[in-house]
Amino acid sequence: MPELPEVETIARDLVEQGLVGLKIRQVRVFWPRTVAFPELKRFKAQLTGQSIMNVGRRAKYLIWFLDKDLSLWIHLRMTGKLLWSDPQSERTNHEHILLDFDDGRQLRYMDTRKFGRWSLLDNPEKIAAKLGPEPLSVDFTVDLFRDRIKAHKGMLKALLLNQSFLAGLGNIYVDEALWLAQLHPSLNAHALMDTDINRLHAAIVHVLEQGIAHFGSSLGDKNPNYFSVAGRRGTHQSHLKVFRRTGLPCPRCEQLIERIFVSQRSTHICRVCQVLPKVDS
Repeated sequence: MPELPEVETIARDLVEQGLVGLKIRQVRVFWPRTVAFPELKRFKAQLTGQSIMNVGRRAKYLIWFLDKDLSLWIHLRMTGKLLWSDPQSERTNHEHILLDFDDGRQLRYMDTRKFGRWSLLDNPEKIAAKLGPEPLSVDFTVDLFRDRIKAHKGMLKALLLNQSFLAGLGNIYVDEALWLAQLHPSLNAHALMDTDINRLHAAIVHVLEQGIAHFGSSLGDKNPNYFSVAGRRGTHQSHLKVFRRTGLPCPRCEQLIERIFVSQRSTHICRVCQVLPKVDS
């Protein structure tokens, strides 16, 4: 579930909490399939003793830049979380990787559904080459977005969810951006007018910046799919306009929000604000 704003929040929190400069003293892995690359024995050997030079993000990946020309790419998928923990506390069944640092602190990776993956790379292009532009980069211009839209056909929502087309967007922020731009998610992307593309570009940037400003969206009450490294919940769920607001009034026109399925994905729309044009037979 963590999308660009949530992963960006985690990256910033790790920097603020002093991860940069620490050395990894010990690596323990309790669910081997969490490690995507390299094989487990080599992963543990190469990661042990590494110093954290910087922390960043690319798309939905959290990246630790290490010494010795390596980088650790962490994809949290649906339920992955990183938490500072007391090294003396008992490990739970959902805590799959434990990292001990030279300052005495311990960082634990918890993942209830076990979908998250860690990759230790000497060549980041193994992952980065498959990712589309960063929507909050200065390089993500309207002209670039228009060129990429015009080169594709198919449903608009499916395209925006495609990480090779545009990096970092997931179900939450696609629904929010399409509502803000007043575009139906089933529209054919190839048929968008320039004015539509301009609105959508601005909407994507806006909803992502707002998500970061509110520390991401924590969905669920007792055990949310996302919270920050310090255990802090995001607050952006209180600012969502359509996502998971089925049956509530649209903030723009007061029509009731509906939940539909687009490309087999649960989707939230306002049928008044997001009209699907009729196709002549």
